[in-house]
Amino acid sequence: MLKLKNILCGAALLTGTWGIAQQTPAPRQTASVLITGAVAHIGNGSTINNSAIGFKDGKITYAGPLSGVTTGAYDRVIDASGKHVYPGFIAANSTLGLVEVDAVRASNDQSDTGDLIPHVRSIVAYNSESKVVESCRPNGILMAQVAPRGGLISGTSSVVQLDAWNWEDAAIKTDDGIHLHWPSAFRSKGWGFSGPSEFVPNKDYEKEIGEIRTFISGAKTYLSGPKSPENLPYQAVSGLFDGSQKLYVNVDGEKEIADVVRFAKTNGIRHMVVVGGNEAWKVADLLVENDVPVILSRPHRLPSGEDDNVKQPYLLAKMLSDKGVLVGLEMSGAMERMNTRNLPFYAGTFAAYGLDKEKAVQLITGNNARILGIDAFAGTLETGKDATLFISEGDALDMRTNSIPHAYIQGREISLESHQTQLWKRYMGKYEAGQ
Repeated sequence: MLKLKNILCGAALLTGTWGIAQQTPAPRQTASVLITGAVAHIGNGSTINNSAIGFKDGKITYAGPLSGVTTGAYDRVIDASGKHVYPGFIAANSTLGLVEVDAVRASNDQSDTGDLIPHVRSIVAYNSESKVVESCRPNGILMAQVAPRGGLISGTSSVVQLDAWNWEDAAIKTDDGIHLHWPSAFRSKGWGFSGPSEFVPNKDYEKEIGEIRTFISGAKTYLSGPKSPENLPYQAVSGLFDGSQKLYVNVDGEKEIADVVRFAKTNGIRHMVVVGGNEAWKVADLLVENDVPVILSRPHRLPSGEDDNVKQPYLLAKMLSDKGVLVGLEMSGAMERMNTRNLPFYAGTFAAYGLDKEKAVQLITGNNARILGIDAFAGTLETGKDATLFISEGDALDMRTNSIPHAYIQGREISLESHQTQLWKRYMGKYEAGQ
């Protein structure tokens, strides 16, 4: 009876969650649009005051000073004087659309069984009608890398735009990379009220790395031979060696980062990205030398070491950028799907602690686009790129002024309604009516 009750409660929760689907995706752009008078944040570190951003058939046709364009050449002109226009923000290493309700196992598709499963593709589990995805768009998050979790090699990620009928429509770059969780050289020894009571060397560190080495060695041997019998995990990592895919390595420690950089170089893995990188600043020169970018964890947390500056997480982006490391921002961690809507405010925190404001914008626009390999068509406001952008009433990295009246994905003006905005309007109406 108890089991039946749990099943019925779960079904009711799912019905309540998915009973009202996401807004119908916007239709293809038919009328050309010109946004005038705004401060344009290009996404490459520069701005244009009194700008004009024009787009037609989903592509940007003009991005420059207002004085350089004929407004009459566009079907619709939006006066954005006093406002700001940004490229769509990009959430890297997210699990958007893979989990809807944490407490409902049937809605959780972020991980699969096994430790070495690079052939598991997160994109086929992506739920384009997720209400969590819908909650991100009003803050300017219009694209995301959907990444798997769990195991040593978790699977393959893809990059999506956040206004689609299904995963096929959503995908803008499929199977962009393989996600690896590098073992830690240290382990916690017991837990106290405030966290791990002590860290001790991980005696199994070399053994755990050995599993990864053995897998990669086996894959290289398989890929150079007759490929029989068929081996899906080995086939899935072929892009690491020909450069068509990147290896995203979840790793934080100084020693571990140095070890994995050498591992990738030794094994002919052409493109590697550090994900997390709490101690990446200690090996910044090594990262620059090997052209390894870092997607930093969100900064609202305590430092990883007890002797670190308590503000260390806030300073990381500036420290690495000053050293010449290409830096982006990722979203893994506690309540990561719900917190993804706060992506621009995490970038704003880096700006508050020394990073130039436009470089902070770059973290979640141009830089994330470069790291994810979509910079040829996304990430900056430049002619020929996708018209995935938005207008903000104020500073989009400041939660007090991030108020978005218009947002576009590939030129299509999307709905900015969400479950939260609907509830706000409903109850504001109630109180305004004096009920």
